[in-house]
Order: sequence, then structure tokens, then C-alpha cells
Amino acid sequence: MPAITFARTVRYSTLALCAVVLMLSLFSMIAFGRGLPWFLLAGALLALGVHDLTQTRHAILRNYPVLGHLRFALEFIRPEIRQYFIESDTEAQPFSRAQRSVVYQRAKGDPDNRPFGTQLDVGAEGYEWINHSLHPTKIDSHDFRIWIGGRPGAPNAGDQSCTQPYSASVFNISAMSFGALSANAVLALNQGAKIGGFAHDTGEGSISQYHRVHGGDLIWEIGSGYFGCRNADGSFNPDRFAEQARESQVKMIELKLSQGAKPGHGGVLPGAKVTPEIAAARGVPVGVDCISPSAHSAFSTPAELMQFVARLRQLSGGKPTGFKLCIGHPWEWFAIVKAMLATGITPDFIVIDGAEGGTGAAPVEFTDHVGTPLQEGLRLAHNTLRGAGLRERIKLGCAGKVTNAFDIARMLALGADWCNSGRAFMMAVGCIQAQTCHTGRCPTGVTTQDPVRQRALVVADKAPRVAQFHANTLHALKELLQAAGLKHPDEVTMHHIVRRIDDAEVRLLSSLMPEVAPGAILQDLAHLPNVFRLYWPLADAHGFAPRTPAADEAPPDLRAVANSRKGNAPASAHEVAQQLRPRTPPEPPPETQVVPEQAPPPGSAPASPTDVPPSWRGSAPDEATSPAATAVDRAPDNY
Repeated sequence: MPAITFARTVRYSTLALCAVVLMLSLFSMIAFGRGLPWFLLAGALLALGVHDLTQTRHAILRNYPVLGHLRFALEFIRPEIRQYFIESDTEAQPFSRAQRSVVYQRAKGDPDNRPFGTQLDVGAEGYEWINHSLHPTKIDSHDFRIWIGGRPGAPNAGDQSCTQPYSASVFNISAMSFGALSANAVLALNQGAKIGGFAHDTGEGSISQYHRVHGGDLIWEIGSGYFGCRNADGSFNPDRFAEQARESQVKMIELKLSQGAKPGHGGVLPGAKVTPEIAAARGVPVGVDCISPSAHSAFSTPAELMQFVARLRQLSGGKPTGFKLCIGHPWEWFAIVKAMLATGITPDFIVIDGAEGGTGAAPVEFTDHVGTPLQEGLRLAHNTLRGAGLRERIKLGCAGKVTNAFDIARMLALGADWCNSGRAFMMAVGCIQAQTCHTGRCPTGVTTQDPVRQRALVVADKAPRVAQFHANTLHALKELLQAAGLKHPDEVTMHHIVRRIDDAEVRLLSSLMPEVAPGAILQDLAHLPNVFRLYWPLADAHGFAPRTPAADEAPPDLRAVANSRKGNAPASAHEVAQQLRPRTPPEPPPETQVVPEQAPPPGSAPASPTDVPPSWRGSAPDEATSPAATAVDRAPDNY
């Protein structure tokens, strides 16, 4: 028989206490006629303790019956305790309290001035600022705009050019689908865009009835599922596309190749979540699994991609057409640019999505370790287009944790023409960063399809906040530009932004990230940075896979040049091609019989647009894959 120890006594003390209270309350009821509430409470806890001892799922409950539940309760409230009482104002996970506060203040029209000086450590490595001018300028309006797709009467050069250029704000709402967002959130965002005169990206969930109510400018995003313009088998339907693309509210067409939060990852929206409203917007059957493949079926090579872009532009009636991607393998991005040169077809715009971007749900490995961050992706895209002589024909947008005017100015300095933001505009309509987007239990009604929770978001109150946040952010950008002696955002360059390297050194971004000269990739590849010298020759306009370049296509191996670096000299493009060649050794067959299970089994289809199955009181994440993307703080260990 195991010895009774102090540790064992503590482990079962709560259960024993429940038994003692039960007996005392029973005695009190018999002797004095009192104690029924205590009897019921102790009995319930004692029954819970017995269940804890016999269940097999949670080890901690078997060792600490009743008391172990306190651990799960503390885990549940940990994010709120940390957010409200522990974290500092500048600690970002993913957005700091200071970042959230400035969005809330500007959305509500409250003063956003801060007393007593900066809270940032100006001596910390990575601290950045914009240099000011001793001769500030005066700018009349904060409504900074750019033309996308050429200018009226002056279309871009190239085949099948745009005939309906769009005057876009330099700050717009990033792609977020109906389904990932609630109906009221979509209504508020679109009405705010209408009031403020900026664009609202639909996300790949297509154009819902809620996007159309207020008539705000739309950027229609087309994903690999071709929602809103698909056949029954999921392939692209040109007639359905043309019907919606030619609507006056749709201003631009954006083909989604990948998104920063989970590039290269498809998704399945379970049939139980495909309500009639979502089905109508996406053009899929109600109650049937809605699949978003990881790759497009309308094209398979870079050249075919360019032809598809031209086809979309023609079907839309000549509206600006481009694509969005998170930069991955450099040779694949270079292959797309080579396809532009080979076909003569260029997109009107490209949106670079950074790996720091958000999503309704994504596997943690994709969120944390897949995709190129915005700074590096934007610089590579900008320099590649400059080096290929195409930058003047293509506008560059970007997205990835843009919340304030300095974020916008910095992205414009790195090469962007405009910025998109998703989570900042979510905060403008009430998001408090609860990080429960994938559960359907959004406390503010932003990311849920639960009709009761959606009622918390009052469109008439939130739509003006969207417009006000946009206006106040651009007003702050105007003040930054005036202080720097500039007159328009397109004048911001890397010569205006400074970064601290260490305690004793600061450098301009222009010295940290050199600019590629126009046409240099085509004329002087050998003297460009290694990413171009090594990988541009591997790119193929007619395939995404790297190829072995011909002898006259790649710059010579630097190690063969006299007086060059030797031991650590970069490999040649030929050597890189050999290293990237697929190896196909015989692989052992799979043996496991375990099937990964995370998502709940599909339920029956809802009967009406507002009839949400009881088993799912939640939002449909933007092609969310499973609850695996639960925020770390919301995923207590099952011990």
C-alpha cells in the first residue's frame, strides 16, 4: 500500500474537503434543517472529483481532482490578464497597446496626442525615424491619391492595356472575406470606404450582398477557388466573372496567388459553415464543403498567368487588373517577371503581402515560419521591376501590419505606391485583439456569423469610425510629409528614413538597401546582388521550376576570377541549379494508420441565412483550415 505523504495529501485535499463539507451539510440538514445549498454544492464538486479520477483525457485532473480545474480556468483568462495588466504599451503580440490605442483614438475622433515624450527606446537597435526639414512645406489636402492602370487618356504601355484607370487612395482596406468577417463588419467597412472615398478589398470570398448595400469602391479578389465566378467543378467561369466584374462598383480585379499569413496553403470550409448567404456569394452549394485549392487551375506557368491576367482585364471591360502574392522562391518571382517580358503583358498592379499579415486561422508553422516578410518582399519586387525596366508600368501595393502614418511612409520609401491594412480597420470597427477569430466567439461581433454576437456591432456607429480612422491617419501622414519638406507621398524615399544599427551607428535605409538601376538586370546582371546574379538565370517564363541556364545566360563563377574571394565566394548560377535539381531516391512506403483529426465533423446544412447550426456558433475563417490555429494563449496543454 502506498505510503501517505504530504504531496499525496495536498493532491487530494480538495476532494477530501468536498467530502467533509458534504457530510457536515448533511448533518446540518438532519439536525437543524439548514445547509441545503452547501449540500448541493459539495455534492456537485464531489461528483466532479470522482469523474476527474476516472476520466482518461487529462492527466492533471486525475492527480488533482477538482483543484486541477483551477489551472484550466487560469489558462482561459491568461490572455486578458496579460493584455490588461502585464504587457507594456509597446509590447506587440501581434499589435501593442500603443498601436491599438492610436487606431481607437483616430477612429473615434479622440485626441491622439501623447504627453511627456516618446515611450520608445530611441537607443535600441532597429529604432527608425524620418528626418525633418528646416524648410517644411504646406500641403492643401490629406486625400493623397494615385492612378492605377495608367491615366485617363494615357493608358499603360503593353498588350491589352487598361482602359478604365482607377484613382485610388494611398491607404485602403485589405482583403478580408465575408465569412471571415460578419455581415455587420462588411457593411460598416464598405460604408466607411464609401464615406471616405477609398477602396475595400472583398477577399477571395467574392462579393456578398453586404458589399453592395452602400456602394463603396470594391477591389474584387479572385482566389484559387474562383468564388463568384466558378463552374460546378471549381474551374473558372468567364461569363460569371464578366457579369460581376463589369459592375460599376468594382474598380479593380486582384488575382490572389498567395497570402502572407499562410502562403502555399489551401483550405476547406466545412459544409456546415456554408450558409445560404455564403453560398450565394461564392457560387457554391449550400451545406457542401467549400474547397480553396493551394494552386490555381486556370494556369500552370508564368506565361499562362500573364495571359490569364490579360483575359481578366479584357473580360472586366478594361479595368485595372493585377495580382497579390507573398514572395517565396526568388526564381519563381523572377519567372513571372520574365513572363511579362516574353509576352509583353504586364499587370496594372502587384500587391506584396508580408508574412506578418493576418488571417482568420492558419497552421502555426505557416503563421510563424513560411513566407517573406514585407520589407524584404517589397524591396525584391521593387528592385526586380526596376531592373527589368517595368517599374513605371506597374503600381506596387503592400500589406502587413500597417497601422499609422509612419508605417505608410516607411512602406512608400521602400518602394510601395500605396498600402492596405486589414487588422487596423478591424480595430476601427471594434476589434479588441481577442484572437478568437476562428472560434466564432468574437466578443465584438467582427469575426462571427452568430447573429446574436453580430448585433453588438452597430453599423451606423462603426461606419463613420472607419472613415474617420482613414482620414485621421492620412492627416497624420500629411503632417509627416510637411515636416520632411515633401509635397506628396511618392516623394518619400529611403534617403529620408534612418535606422539605428547599434549604440554608436545609424544609417539611412538607402545605404542599407541599395537600389537596382533601371534596366540593370537586363544589361549588367554580373554586378548585381547575389539574389539576382544567382537566381535570375534559373527563372523560366514557361515554368515555375528552376532550370539549368545555358552557358551564355549566367554570369561567370566569381571564383574563377583572379583576386576574387575564394573559400566563401558565392556559387555560380549553374552550381545553384545543380543543387536545386530534384533528387528521387526510393522512399519507404507510409506505415501509419493515424488520420490527423482537428476539425469537428461536418454537420447538417443550415436552413436559412441566419440559421447557424448549434454545433457551430462561429465565423468561417478566410478559407480557414481548422481550429489548429488557436492562439497560443488560447491553447492550454491537455495535461
